[in-house]
Amino acid sequence: MSTASAVPTELGQYGATLGQTLADQELPYLESPGEVAPKDAREISKLFFTRLAELEEGTHEYQYARNTLIELNVALVRYAANRFRNRSEQMDDIVQVGTIGLIKAIDRFELSREVEFATFAVPYIVGEIKRFFRDTSWAVHVPRRLQELRIDLAKATDEMSQHLDRAPTTAELAEYLGIDEEQVIEGVVASNGYTAGSIDMPMDDTADGASAPLSDRLGAPDADLETAENVQALKPLIEELDEREKQILRMRFGAEMTQAEIGAELGVSQMHVSRLLSRITTRLRAGLLAVE
Repeated sequence: MSTASAVPTELGQYGATLGQTLADQELPYLESPGEVAPKDAREISKLFFTRLAELEEGTHEYQYARNTLIELNVALVRYAANRFRNRSEQMDDIVQVGTIGLIKAIDRFELSREVEFATFAVPYIVGEIKRFFRDTSWAVHVPRRLQELRIDLAKATDEMSQHLDRAPTTAELAEYLGIDEEQVIEGVVASNGYTAGSIDMPMDDTADGASAPLSDRLGAPDADLETAENVQALKPLIEELDEREKQILRMRFGAEMTQAEIGAELGVSQMHVSRLLSRITTRLRAGLLAVE
């Protein structure tokens, strides 16, 4: 039987083209692989996988075969992505991530496995999407081992709560999972970073019973504290100045006199006062930075 006659007749418009091109040991050109019907896509994919295994990686023909397989099977990604359509993430992002799983499946698939490519690929696609949610759904970034520990703790807590009719203790969870109590505590603390509440969320436990946002209870940095620290740090530096420099500082920052007024008081020009102030403040600033 020739290669051409071995092409399935149910491929419709693609059958003749595939039969002739495979007889010539060349891959067929598909103008719109993504529009091929799923039934045809399965059969065409088998032909492309057969040829892909014979091609040298990195060649133009290899890239064409690989890219065509991706387009032929992108419907599998959309099918798997529909499972997560209720998630807050955009569907386009989910499909893009799922396509990474499809590519991994294509690179690892072998016809000798005697399984349908769809059966082989869907776990790769779903796994990649779930990994995406696991890595990006946390409000605070934590190491992957703690992300996985959170899942284990949640499952263990549910199972043990049903068995014990109460919430398990830290020691019981540690024994159940075969880990240290410190690891359980670390996992529980890390779980608090999975979601974050808004500071505008109303709190109902106020004294008068009225609701008030959490932001009303949060403190803020006191600017006066920083000022007090700077004053204390400046005192010894100012003591090192001579009397004339101290007088200039008092007039400029204490009495809030202008440079022209200070110049008239000291009998010097405004320009000279400006140079003196610049020299004094530069010296004080350098002293503060040295203290820090």
